[in-house]
Amino acid sequence: MYAELDKVKDECGVFGIFAPHQDVAKLTYYGLYALQHRGQESAGIATTNGSDIQLHKNMGLVTEVFTEDSLSKLHGDIAIGHVRYSTTGSSLLINAQPLSFRYSRGKVALAHNGNLTNANELRNSLGATGSVFQSTTDSEVIVNLIARYGQNPIEEALMKCMIDIKGAYSLLVMTEDKLIGVRDPYGVRPLCIGKVDGGYVLASETCALDTVGADFLRDVEPGEIVIIDKNGINSINNLRGARRALCIFEFVYLARPDSNIDGQNVVVTRRQFGRQLAKECKIDADIVIPVPDSGTAAAVGYAEESGIPFEEGLMKNRYVGRTFIQPSQEMRDLAVRLKLNPVRSVLEGKRVIMVDDSIVRGTTSRKIVQMLRKAGVKEVHMLVSSSPILHPCYYGIDTSARAELIAAQYDLDEIREHIGADSLHYLSLEGMLKSAGQEPGFFCNACFSGKYPIEIPDFEHMSKYVMETGGNYA
Repeated sequence: MYAELDKVKDECGVFGIFAPHQDVAKLTYYGLYALQHRGQESAGIATTNGSDIQLHKNMGLVTEVFTEDSLSKLHGDIAIGHVRYSTTGSSLLINAQPLSFRYSRGKVALAHNGNLTNANELRNSLGATGSVFQSTTDSEVIVNLIARYGQNPIEEALMKCMIDIKGAYSLLVMTEDKLIGVRDPYGVRPLCIGKVDGGYVLASETCALDTVGADFLRDVEPGEIVIIDKNGINSINNLRGARRALCIFEFVYLARPDSNIDGQNVVVTRRQFGRQLAKECKIDADIVIPVPDSGTAAAVGYAEESGIPFEEGLMKNRYVGRTFIQPSQEMRDLAVRLKLNPVRSVLEGKRVIMVDDSIVRGTTSRKIVQMLRKAGVKEVHMLVSSSPILHPCYYGIDTSARAELIAAQYDLDEIREHIGADSLHYLSLEGMLKSAGQEPGFFCNACFSGKYPIEIPDFEHMSKYVMETGGNYA
């Protein structure tokens, strides 16, 4: 499938609700449906009725995992849900979430978005003192730490966990009577709070709040623990990092365009990327087209700033299944042609600026350029509304191997030649940060700059660990 060939994979999405007398399982289903773009390999929902935790999860999309019958068996006033993406090797049901477990203080379920940079070290330490692991996820490390601190109330156990774990994470923890949200001290992964009739919602993105009819209250602060129970909502400002480090790739590609993250709208920011790209790169062309859908907002911004007409030159087939099986090696190009189709009447004889959000491996960009040539395009100028991806991400996105990143292996002209474009231009890192409308230190941009805000204990060992475990993306 096209998205699998040359896109950074989304990490995961989490959704939680505390709402007595509401159908929390069904609301969580709709919340996860809104977050489906953050993970398409597995989905799960756990609920509690005050004395027990019910759980249903499986491999597949939200609509494939849940039926009316399965949702009807999930009773209670509290629910948490999870959609997951993992890299090859850890796409197994045992790694699907939420995780449900019993410890000294009762039953708990946990859903996790992110990646721990010291997971291997903690796993070895916990294993040496008797902890048992069934999966390869970082989330199970957190479960074992909660159990280790089981003599403390759950809030205090989580505070101690936050001291031990390093990396990027948004956590939802459900006990038999509480819903708890936790955001890492640097705020790398997003998490927000909404109010729904009779209760509260926690979600990775505001689009999920909109879907279930919840009113946005605020974002969870970096290092904050939010506790929701029958007494309302309370918070503990436990830890703060040396700086904020929200992942800027949320605005480049990961988040849904209609979401707001830490007070900033995604589609507005992407349009600003396109406007800045037009200021940095002036090209004489006839039309501007996007690679849909993630390149659309930036292409609109480029067209607005440059005055070159915006056209839909590539049509996206939104009904291509997630599990399309390529019938043979020779027919591999079908994966792109099934997903995108050029509009010859719009493109033929034109000098075209094609805008995409990023280039990871270059495979898809090359195939799209070839399709445009066959449609009679006179010139193809490839513009990218982000900087070259030069470094691996250890915080929950699947750029784990530098050798897979085309910009880390070849210079600009070599990449242009590889994809077959007449010219190739990236948005500068300075332009990205300027367009994002925040102080430069507000974002984590390590995949572009190589400056990691959270310590990576051992680059070489971490890279090997991520590859061997399939990423451990929770």
